Amino acid sequence: MGLVVESRPSELPYIERVWRSRSDDVGRMMSVATAHWELVFWEHQGGVQAAVLGPEAQASLAPVPDDAVFFGISFALGTSMPHIPVSRLVGGNAAIPDVTRRSLWLKGSAWHVPDYDNAEAFVRRMVREGIVDVDPVVPAVLGGRGPEVSERTLQRRFVAATGLTQGAIRQIHRARQAAVLIQEGLPAQEVVHRLGYFDQPHLARSLKRYVGRTATQLSAPDEAEPLSLLYKTCP
Repeated sequence: MGLVVESRPSELPYIERVWRSRSDDVGRMMSVATAHWELVFWEHQGGVQAAVLGPEAQASLAPVPDDAVFFGISFALGTSMPHIPVSRLVGGNAAIPDVTRRSLWLKGSAWHVPDYDNAEAFVRRMVREGIVDVDPVVPAVLGGRGPEVSERTLQRRFVAATGLTQGAIRQIHRARQAAVLIQEGLPAQEVVHRLGYFDQPHLARSLKRYVGRTATQLSAPDEAEPLSLLYKTCP
């Protein structure tokens, strides 16, 4: 069975995607690089846990607990929790203590545990109570609207809000897009042309670093560890 993943977009600008997953008979997977931080809940062997997962600057193999159920909120770029700086979470995580199936403690307050269908209400409360904030410079620049700040200030704000440089974010997004196109059957040479890689070796290095796969492996997914561009492993 492997990993069964379901995801959906959100109308809330603070959220990139909402996802849920179940693991079955899979011991490890390729954790793909991502520029987004996430709030993730999972149930395993009768226990419930939650953590804030930071961005991943490169792909890596990670263990997957068997017969576990996951639910996650992937936050939009530029969104952050000031009391847990995302710049300190790159490649890591921060556990949320005292979680049950019904409740959790978050910054000194009791909260109902969210689920796949009411993630937006949970995040709206986070925004109202100042737990989640957004630096408008990040989505503006990524959307092609350059603010009137120096390049040095821009880079500093990107790293503070996302944990990554603007260049790293673009490289991660391009590699993930390339992986999707190759999985859909587009030849590697066409992917090079469409996404602006210098040549096929450049594409190959990018895929290996950020996706952990070669173009051949992406075309034959049954020959390697499970991979999903919508799934991120938990600690």
